[in-house]
Amino acid sequence: MRHVYSCPLRWADMDAFGHVNNVVFLRYLEEARIDFMFRLAPGDGSPSFSGGSVVARHEIDYVRPLVHRHAPVTIESWVTRITAASLTIAYEVKDEDTLYVRASTVVVPYDLEAGRPRRISAEEKAFLQEYMDDADDADGADKQSEAVAA
Repeated sequence: MRHVYSCPLRWADMDAFGHVNNVVFLRYLEEARIDFMFRLAPGDGSPSFSGGSVVARHEIDYVRPLVHRHAPVTIESWVTRITAASLTIAYEVKDEDTLYVRASTVVVPYDLEAGRPRRISAEEKAFLQEYMDDADDADGADKQSEAVAA
């Protein structure tokens, strides 16, 4: 299953050429990630993901320039990897006809009081597994193996 987030484009997001600035895409991904992790966290009053998290890694492939328009862009996100203390979220920034960005983020749950990373809880893991998509991770590994072999 994928999470779908509708992100409005703002004039302030544009560079001198009228394209969404490359750095702004990180903010778009952050908005989609927060919507996914906090609004969709299981159960009313659930403490899941409320203790904080930190980004350990971003990876972005800019496929096409995104120019300003009044229609929002869609960001689909899903989970490609879950470990004991991290998760990887993949994204596609697109509209009906065009893919603009493919990206991924490694997120580490964080205990703000203790000032250190923490383990993913059983409740969080169950929630994340609903959005798990192993096919993307395998495709990425195959492409990486092909690149190394070449």
